[in-house]
Amino acid sequence: MKARVTVMPKQSVLDPQGVAVRDAIHHLGLPAASAVRVGKYLEIELQGDASDRPSLEAKLHTLCRDLLSNPVIEDYRLEWSE
Repeated sequence: MKARVTVMPKQSVLDPQGVAVRDAIHHLGLPAASAVRVGKYLEIELQGDASDRPSLEAKLHTLCRDLLSNPVIEDYRLEWSE
């Protein structure tokens, strides 16, 4: 089973890296790019079966909150695939 985690800056937080990437995109000939947000994407392979999922999901939420994201300035999304 695989967990996919996407971490992005909160909408209310300025994203200077996104602004720098947007400016570079403009410089490279795509002025139509009006906004860019830069985040992190992780795929985590997990061993176990469907009966383990509730426990794994609880642990992953803790991991996302405490290690993979900064809850003050970032949101995360956790998705599953079999």
